[in-house]
Amino acid sequence: MENTNTPVWFITGCSTGFGRELVKLLLDKNYNVVITARDTEKIKDLAKGNEDNSLVLQLDVTDKAQVADAVKRTEEKFGKIDVLVNNAGYGYFTSIEEGEEEKIRAQFETNFFGLVAMTQAVLPGMRKNRKGHIVNFSSIGGLRAFMATGFYHATKFAVEGLSESLSQEVASLGIKVLIVEPGPFRTDWAGRSTARTETQLDDYKETIGKRMAASLESSGKQVGDPVRGSQAIIDAVESGDTKLRLLLGEMAYNMANEKLDMLKQNFEEYKDLTFGADFPENER
Repeated sequence: MENTNTPVWFITGCSTGFGRELVKLLLDKNYNVVITARDTEKIKDLAKGNEDNSLVLQLDVTDKAQVADAVKRTEEKFGKIDVLVNNAGYGYFTSIEEGEEEKIRAQFETNFFGLVAMTQAVLPGMRKNRKGHIVNFSSIGGLRAFMATGFYHATKFAVEGLSESLSQEVASLGIKVLIVEPGPFRTDWAGRSTARTETQLDDYKETIGKRMAASLESSGKQVGDPVRGSQAIIDAVESGDTKLRLLLGEMAYNMANEKLDMLKQNFEEYKDLTFGADFPENER
């Protein structure tokens, strides 16, 4: 077992996108990195030349036995986990009405329940060491929702709520939580990493159907750079004063602030109705 002061990062979903770029950047810093994916053939190349400070593991985050074994093997090799990055996840395009229950549940199993399983598995070690970071990938789609991706937004809104509660529960234990909220990035999210239920109902073809087509067409052309985004995550974790949320990309920043404005306008327009729902002061 190796137990040094070198940081140990455990990353889920490393075959593509942010997971893959994070691994490369961290290995360049000679950190200890646990590289995981459902298909290890897609990640073995990342460990070449870094066998001493990397561990390649097959991991389906929806399989609790695999989750437990992966954490156990990591602690046996490196002695600890300093940073867990819950990156594994994917999109699902469909109208709400036409969403298929099997696909909806499968997405929640990966995007939410898999994240929960990984978090629960690493917390005992982090509590023992009184330090650690849990980095949960949400999305700008965890702060605001758009048509055609309602079930994806539901998973990410769930991640947001869970992470916010978690950050309060573990703060006194020396454990930090970071919610990562990327906008459009040049990953496989809108391409082959996305499930789809094609719109059949005519009423949705001009709205949801067009957004689905536009999203697929834009895949690979997004302004977000996964390498720069991954470096921003590392910088946030290592800043010494990690905040709860990290928006990634100018579009995410702008869309998040638009949501804040929309919320405030909504709240103010219903202010009288809102206050009127309380007992009058003389009846309290």
